[in-house]
Amino acid sequence: MTDFSPTVAVSTSKTSSKTNFRWLVIALSFFITIVNYLDRSAISYAIGPLKREFGLNDADFGLIAAAFGIGYMVMTFIGGILVDLYGARKMWALSAVLWSAVTALMGLASGFWVLFILRTGLGVAEGPNFPALTRVVADWMAPSERARAMAIGLAAVPLASVIGAPLLSHLIINCGWQTMFYILGGLGLIWVVAFVALFKDYPENSRFVSTAELQHIREGKTVTEHMSDKELRQHKLTKGDTTWSYMLFNPALLSNNIAFFAFGYLLFFALTWLPGYLESTYGLQLKQIGVFLIAPWLTAFVLLLAAGYLSDYLLIKTGSKRMARSHMIWICQLISAICFLPVIMVHSLPVAITCISLGVGIGLMPNACFYALNTDLAEDRAATSLGIMDCYFAAAGIAAPMLTGFMANATGNFNSAIILMIGFTIISVLGIIFFQHPDSK
Repeated sequence: MTDFSPTVAVSTSKTSSKTNFRWLVIALSFFITIVNYLDRSAISYAIGPLKREFGLNDADFGLIAAAFGIGYMVMTFIGGILVDLYGARKMWALSAVLWSAVTALMGLASGFWVLFILRTGLGVAEGPNFPALTRVVADWMAPSERARAMAIGLAAVPLASVIGAPLLSHLIINCGWQTMFYILGGLGLIWVVAFVALFKDYPENSRFVSTAELQHIREGKTVTEHMSDKELRQHKLTKGDTTWSYMLFNPALLSNNIAFFAFGYLLFFALTWLPGYLESTYGLQLKQIGVFLIAPWLTAFVLLLAAGYLSDYLLIKTGSKRMARSHMIWICQLISAICFLPVIMVHSLPVAITCISLGVGIGLMPNACFYALNTDLAEDRAATSLGIMDCYFAAAGIAAPMLTGFMANATGNFNSAIILMIGFTIISVLGIIFFQHPDSK
């Protein structure tokens, strides 16, 4: 990648003592990602009421859940390009407003096709979320902090389910599924007000960032001049050497994208079907399901955070992205696949909860490594490259709910669906081992 010599322009309006405003920016990212995943996963907790009210079967519900991935695949790619062009501030705020509105409208759904269309719309609206998160981390964090920052932002994904499992179950039982969607729709709008008031696209243009913090953020980065947001975006897009060919076909990025499909397949399987799996396989009621599902998501939350810090530590100590990022990915995915084997071999609720908790937790553990590696290799077009990576994730968001629904409906159990998920994970492991060598770029 091209390296641009730093030209630091010090603003007299900034104090020399170091501030830590960049971590408040990450905290804002963390909060909206919780909201994002509460909104996209809420429908899985309403699977029982929706099936009864609208006469849906598992295959129907799988199609409705998969509709999210259809919209998401289109807009996460376009959203990444738009974030790089117009900045995270505009695009993230607009995205949050739109997906909050669609979530609230879910409460007015009247049948299969309305649910299908709204889920597609939710995928479209949420598309720019993770490209925006990646752009923010690329611009606001020093390279040695990226995996940690990503881990904090992405830890919101499992934490949303730790919170959501009991919260959404409670809302459905006591208020109805319609009211649940209305309440969730209001959360994103609260965040938009705070985000627009506090955030600038680049730390160079934030009045809350001191000179010392700015110099720390700039360490090892390509653009360090004191420019306007528009000038910085234009500089990165025109002076960098991350081409479309590089983003699409570089072996390290391509193997990362394929592995992210397997990661997404596991995540969407868990988000969409774990409540239905526990209900149909072990006869649990919704209130019980909400309690039991705290375990896998809390495990994922803890391990994802730990992996982010460990990855940055390894990068600082070894200087090797393969050691810090790649090995974390394939080792975690291999262990995750092994953890799911007892689930299909032994009919036992304690075994199922334990193994699912470990399988989901360890499987989600390297999430920040996918994002950090993408940012390491495509810094100047981090959001666009992430949009490409997220297309693979969105494909998993279509395949996992739909294939699981059809398999469960055809066989009366989830064993074949879990075997397929394990197969995708093993393919990912082999791809990372043999083809991901990010240190050579």
